Amino acid sequence: MRLVILGGPGSGKSTQARQLCRHLGIVEISSGNILRRAIASQTDLGHKAQPYVEKGELVPDEILIEFMRQRLLQPDTAKGWVLEGYPRTAFQAEELDFLLEDLNQQLDWAIYLTVPESVMMTRSVARSQNQAQDSTPSTKSRLDDHPEIVPRRIELFYERTVPILEYYGYRQKLLTINGNQPSEQVQQNILHKLELDD
Repeated sequence: MRLVILGGPGSGKSTQARQLCRHLGIVEISSGNILRRAIASQTDLGHKAQPYVEKGELVPDEILIEFMRQRLLQPDTAKGWVLEGYPRTAFQAEELDFLLEDLNQQLDWAIYLTVPESVMMTRSVARSQNQAQDSTPSTKSRLDDHPEIVPRRIELFYERTVPILEYYGYRQKLLTINGNQPSEQVQQNILHKLELDD
């Protein structure tokens, strides 16, 4: 099973991706984690991505595609994966399809968690406040969750992610799920739709 999980900031993408991976026994690929690790370990790609991440802007497509190519070539992806945080534009969705074609893989479904803007805002700001309070040394600073950056991320989401829904909808690969309910319920709905459509 190869899945993409889509949704705005605070829509519960990471939570659902983690649970799906556990349930299906596949690997989670989070573009955010890949970027943060690359920046922390100061790789070439990390250096290129850092200025964008710090401003809450989207990292340019050619950098992200290279990250994805490197990640999808690793052996743990053979059984399947859930992509979280990528693609974020219709162009990236198309590039991902080309990349998968190169790798002899194919996407099964794009799962879209739909959540009202006010809920995205509340959840994202709450998350950044919780992280500010939790000052244990192991906590990585999540640059993209700073409260002043949240409105910009939501704006970018609407501007650039909505055309992706059309892209996957046109290809009949889109499952839309109400993300504004308890996460167990969201998970049940996703599994139900995946089984129905298998």
